[in-house]
Amino acid sequence: MGSRKRLAAEVRKEAKKNLYVARLVDNPTSPRKTRIMADVIRGKDVDYAMNVLKFSKKESAEKLLKLLKSAVANWQVKNEGARLEDAQLYVKSIIVDGGRMLKRIRTAPRGMAHRIRKRSNHVTLIIDDRNTNNNNIVEKQNIE
Repeated sequence: MGSRKRLAAEVRKEAKKNLYVARLVDNPTSPRKTRIMADVIRGKDVDYAMNVLKFSKKESAEKLLKLLKSAVANWQVKNEGARLEDAQLYVKSIIVDGGRMLKRIRTAPRGMAHRIRKRSNHVTLIIDDRNTNNNNIVEKQNIE
């Protein structure tokens, strides 16, 4: 591996140390239905988002709640000394992409057939700590 590639890889690896990510792959719900709940919790505090998802009647809310808990667990693994109560975690970004489609056939009148597309989605959830962002901003201002 060349030196430029190695340096670029090290920079990417350093940036990922501060990301707390959880992914849900091939969720058997249509992306449109999942995006409704994703839009509700985007940018909100983790505690607020958990309460919203817990008491929502949507099917995708249950799966997003489990994904959010997984992201918080990933944060706890990377920050062993820190307390969860002291951190101001929030949903930095949540992305819902289309997954694979299962194609099925349904009978129709006059001997025809209609195609049914059973959609799925992939969800990527990133949480961050508001305290660390504020410290970084203060450090940048002190440097300048």
